Amino acid sequence: MATQAEFEHPRKAFGWAARDTSGVLSPFNFSRRETRENDVAFKVLYCGVCHSDIHMLKNEWGFSLYPLVPGHEIIGIVTEVGSKVNKFKVGDKVGVGCMVGSCRKNTCRNCNDALENYCPQMILTYGVKDTDGTITYGGYSDLMVADENFVVRIPQGFPLDAAAPLLCAGITVYSPLRYYGLDKPGLHVGVVGLGGLGHMAVKFAKAFGVKVTVISTSPEKKDEAIQLLGADHFLISRDHDQMQAATGSFDGIIDTVSAFHPLLPLVSLLKCHGKLVMVGAPEKPLELPVFPLIMGRKTVAGSTIGGMKETQEMIDFAAKHNVKPEIEVIPIDYINTALERLLKADVKYRFVIDIGNTLKPST
Repeated sequence: MATQAEFEHPRKAFGWAARDTSGVLSPFNFSRRETRENDVAFKVLYCGVCHSDIHMLKNEWGFSLYPLVPGHEIIGIVTEVGSKVNKFKVGDKVGVGCMVGSCRKNTCRNCNDALENYCPQMILTYGVKDTDGTITYGGYSDLMVADENFVVRIPQGFPLDAAAPLLCAGITVYSPLRYYGLDKPGLHVGVVGLGGLGHMAVKFAKAFGVKVTVISTSPEKKDEAIQLLGADHFLISRDHDQMQAATGSFDGIIDTVSAFHPLLPLVSLLKCHGKLVMVGAPEKPLELPVFPLIMGRKTVAGSTIGGMKETQEMIDFAAKHNVKPEIEVIPIDYINTALERLLKADVKYRFVIDIGNTLKPST
């Protein structure tokens, strides 16, 4: 029996969706809009699995709409372009990240400054209302339709499966490294957490020529941090002596942890004028002691993804400097197990779903 979702738009689509806050995914028939004059339609080949997919699936942030088709690290090949599209053509390799729209008004400073990610009317790739009142659906699906202004070009020769995590994990750490001036050779930058975001922060920082120390609660990650990812040093955050010895030695820290954790030990690691930048999104508020900030003119800041111009810049930089995520490619029917493993941090370091070869429409 057809669902209401199939009749919202004329183009039939197929993916995997959660129907409620259990977050359990299963096959789902739905629909996409026809290609408008500024749209790019593409066949999805790969989609990365982000920790925020879990938050959205379980409605832990409080605004998820169901049925929910996750996925905002989407890579594919263009099958159709609208009459006014001039950036892309059929056959191009493209990607869509965390957003598919913003107000784009002349009066919007963020949109005018290529910071669409901070537009108050930014539209997430999945799980929210689109401008026409329908729900946006993400990349755990066979096809995608998006405004060309929210589509990026994948550089020639860059592996498509590896490109997927760059569209969220990559830009989420690249943007603050650049914006907060932590991309200068000779600086000392710490990276807290060594998951999907953290390992990309290490790789981009090293590509910038920065000295990198991984800060982790897990001593067993030392070898992979240094030998696999190229970090210069490894600091165990629960080791009081190690933390004490490193006091005041960091120019900046990128904190990628999405779980509740203390900030005071991290603030103490900063030099005067140092910056602690939060890119993880814990469900509960963190405690922020003010006195250590005052005594060193230190900054605690935040950052989320990046604008479209910067996202394209990031992918081009990654291709030029051979910055690629460490991935585990999985079939779509493994996704529920993959999400359970992700919750246990049992992945090195990003799951990528092979949509093109494993997503088969239900009969």
